[in-house]
Amino acid sequence: QVQLVESGGGLVQPGGSLRLSCAASGSLFLINPMGWYRQAPGKQRELVATITRSGSTNYADSVKGRFTISRDNAKDTVYLQMNSLKPEDTAVYYCNAVQTGYDYWGQGTQVTVSS
Repeated sequence: QVQLVESGGGLVQPGGSLRLSCAASGSLFLINPMGWYRQAPGKQRELVATITRSGSTNYADSVKGRFTISRDNAKDTVYLQMNSLKPEDTAVYYCNAVQTGYDYWGQGTQVTVSS
């Protein structure tokens, strides 16, 4: 079993920044990759960014150049630095970890971008 706990969401004005964190605990053997997904009201959950244990990253086109995913393997933690936030980034952000083909999810953290 893997437990994921997110933190760092909140309310921010357009153009602002937030940093999300996701701490993993439990049986972490072969966790790869980890990442972030988001779900806005009335929409399907979508990929934001993923990162492998070796540091290879993948981003949704909508966040390229604005968001940066990073990973601290020693702390079993993944981060999402979000800059130049837009109202359309408003969503619940979920941490994801894949272990031998099985998906684990965090409880989600709300990010609201509004003036």
